[in-house]
Amino acid sequence: MNLVKTSEIEVVEALAALAQAQRLRAFRALVVAGAEGLTPSALAALLQIAPSALSFHLKALSHAGLVSAQASGRNLIYRAEFARMNDLLTYLTQDCCQGQSCAVVPETSTNCC
Repeated sequence: MNLVKTSEIEVVEALAALAQAQRLRAFRALVVAGAEGLTPSALAALLQIAPSALSFHLKALSHAGLVSAQASGRNLIYRAEFARMNDLLTYLTQDCCQGQSCAVVPETSTNCC
């Protein structure tokens, strides 16, 4: 999802893929796993979800471009697509804070941005 070419349809597809609890949990687990990724069996065990249900959710995330799969011997390794995630976050926040920096503000601060 390149910001120059990002369409609302791509953004809606990515958000729709994440708008389901088990898919969101799977994506977050892959984010935590980082570049190493996880096999479907390891991810299913971690999330305590049936492999067939996980397969369905991984397909939706993959179709949205949020995860990728790479063959490694007899296994598939799933990884979060960080570039796609960052493009999505940038798209969602590109005009926030009235054009000013969107730095995280400590909780003790009363300023918004």
